[in-house]
Amino acid sequence: MELLATLRRRLLLSPFRHAIVDDLREWRGIDLLVASWHLQRAIANTSSAKRVGILLPTGALFPIAVMACWALGRTIIPINYLLSRADLEHVVRDSGIDACITVGPMLEFMGGLPEGVKEIRVDQMRFKGIPPISFANPLKSEDLAVILYTSGTSGKPKGVMLTVGNVQSNLRQIRGWVRFDSTDVMLGVLPQFHSFGLTVLTLMPLSIGCKVIYTAKFVPRKLLDLALKYKPTAFVAIPSMYNALRLVRDADAKCFASLRFAVSGGEPLAQSVFEGFRDRFGIEINEGYGLTETSPVSHWCRPHEQKRGWVGRPIPEVIVRIVGADGRDLGPDEDGEVRLSGPNIMRGYLNLPEESAAAFDDRGFFRTGDMGRQDKEGRLAITGRLKEMLIIAGENVFPREIEEVLNQHESVKDSAVIGVSDPSRGEVALAFVEMKEGATFDENAIKAHCRGKLASFKVPREIRVIDALPRNATGKIMRRKLSPTTGVVTDSSQTS
Repeated sequence: MELLATLRRRLLLSPFRHAIVDDLREWRGIDLLVASWHLQRAIANTSSAKRVGILLPTGALFPIAVMACWALGRTIIPINYLLSRADLEHVVRDSGIDACITVGPMLEFMGGLPEGVKEIRVDQMRFKGIPPISFANPLKSEDLAVILYTSGTSGKPKGVMLTVGNVQSNLRQIRGWVRFDSTDVMLGVLPQFHSFGLTVLTLMPLSIGCKVIYTAKFVPRKLLDLALKYKPTAFVAIPSMYNALRLVRDADAKCFASLRFAVSGGEPLAQSVFEGFRDRFGIEINEGYGLTETSPVSHWCRPHEQKRGWVGRPIPEVIVRIVGADGRDLGPDEDGEVRLSGPNIMRGYLNLPEESAAAFDDRGFFRTGDMGRQDKEGRLAITGRLKEMLIIAGENVFPREIEEVLNQHESVKDSAVIGVSDPSRGEVALAFVEMKEGATFDENAIKAHCRGKLASFKVPREIRVIDALPRNATGKIMRRKLSPTTGVVTDSSQTS
């Protein structure tokens, strides 16, 4: 059964059951279907392009827009509402959209749409009455379902082309591996323009018929209140969100007592965050791994397979290679580049044939650009990004190892490490830290902490305090926006 038919069938099985609760209202299955049919007609009357933009906050309107576009055989282009104007215009030109489904507050926030892109204002539509119903399902497995633009952490956003088959495969893989079912209640705040938010937090609950609670803006105390009210069994978030939740003062320790799964993805989960959340709420966070190019999930650590610091085993049908610098396959516990194969791997990058070809090796495996190792049971540990690796005095050093130690210091909220040139060692580590509220920055004390846990050459040459580390829309730190000129060297007596 094709993806759109699966979503419709699930909603029709329980048409009067509340499928979604968001910041606007509660939505029954029939409400979602009727709204998507109305929106489908509006799209058909406005746009003639093969692709349609979606610029919406997290909530029910997003899956409504997805179903409406797919019913017309259109590919969706989810738009990151935190893009710069230049990147937004690049996405519009590159994707070829001529219309965008959106709401007034988003248009105001973005300063309007680029010239030539028509607005389809879903917030001005009245979803009253049942329009002529069509169960057409024009998109087939090999057709493009979505083009997701990368966050641009390493340059101009690239359009990742995912087919219906890619997305449907990943949903099937996740369901079979994690055993989510229609009795689950999911809670999430991830942006739906992101691959993790689209697949895991939007399409998966709809495809299995479970209830999902959305809130568009991450406000830690509000999220804790929602957890107490709706008693979710699954919570999907990123490490920075878990970190913020554990730091909420006077939070009820029972907020997450109903959880079966607390899942983290998007970036590595620091040990300090894992332990802090567990100690505060009594729940162990399970890590997953994947990339936009893998639809996105390739690995998922199930609760009974928890191994701290590892992201779990590959989900069904995913094949993993760990490849050394010389191109040979490495054995257990050897560090190399993680390469993946499976039905969930992207078709390629839109309008970038050379980059698409370079993304795969001669055996057809996708080059993730992540460094990692597997244990004998097939669990994967991510050790760093190949492009971010530092070479200090001839030794390979990954920022994550240093950041893990920095984040264990009692005064440090979060950190990021980059390499800077050094005439004697080639490179040395430069660290940037966000301090916890009320904490005093003491560079010497933090360095002493590092010396007790790291080899001497890995200890940062300099540590700078920074008000806020640069992040993308999902909270991932953007190291490329840090440089030797970022921040100010702060005297040890200065308070953050």
